[in-house]
Amino acid sequence: MSAYETLSKIIKERRSIFPASYIKKEIPVEVINQILESANYAPTHKLTQPWRFVVIRKDAKARLGAELGKIYQEQVPSHQFLQKKFDSFAEKTEQADCIIAINMQVSGKIPEWEELAAVACAVQNMALTAESLKVGAYWSSPPLIDHLGDFLALAEDEKCIGLFYMGYHNEKPWQANRTPIDEKVRFLES
Repeated sequence: MSAYETLSKIIKERRSIFPASYIKKEIPVEVINQILESANYAPTHKLTQPWRFVVIRKDAKARLGAELGKIYQEQVPSHQFLQKKFDSFAEKTEQADCIIAINMQVSGKIPEWEELAAVACAVQNMALTAESLKVGAYWSSPPLIDHLGDFLALAEDEKCIGLFYMGYHNEKPWQANRTPIDEKVRFLES
């Protein structure tokens, strides 16, 4: 296969694989590092390289699940509290083999949306690399992440914008649900 064909195949086969589908199999640190290394080559205006990551593994996953549950309990009015939702934080963090907190360092040199776009590109690189390594991945961004700064020991100019859950899985590939690209493109030529 040509480089284009290989890349196109990986892009088209990438799917969000959720923690409930993960199997109990450890992702080697070398694989995690490969996924993170690909993030470092995302496009970045003025080379601010705003992506920052915290890798959460082993016992720290349970601590994250407990922290998310605590934040949920503190932030949600008691009449809206759902025990199932509360329990889901510990369950999802336990099902994942590794969770990467996706953080953004705001430089002040460029508009913040450009740094957010750069981090999103970095996460896309991570998702494609995970797919190529047969690691399931899912970017979650519940509102609770706004309150993870202390848990993640973020600097004042950093903010958490998501959690990247990862785990090996046995899911069979499925067809992407996309409408044709020609419905979304116009050419201007004169």
